[in-house]
Amino acid sequence: MKNSNKTIIDVRSEGEFAMGHAEDALNIPLNEVESRAEEISKIEGEIILCFASGNRSGMAQQILQSKGIDCHNGGSWFAAENYAMAL
Repeated sequence: MKNSNKTIIDVRSEGEFAMGHAEDALNIPLNEVESRAEEISKIEGEIILCFASGNRSGMAQQILQSKGIDCHNGGSWFAAENYAMAL
């Protein structure tokens, strides 16, 4: 979701993402989050991470926060849009 200066990053695999995702979400699989941290750090506005249940988006959040990147765990991908609206 690139709306109101908020971006949803879905950290599921490309195959899982292709089966359904939040509107306008970016797909950066969890195993790529650390190596793409510099790219993610350039995203302006709020960053909301999501996964199927929210557990792995929490792992992604820890990785990014350890690199000084402000982000939020939006939980499951289908709840992430609602989370983004609440921020």
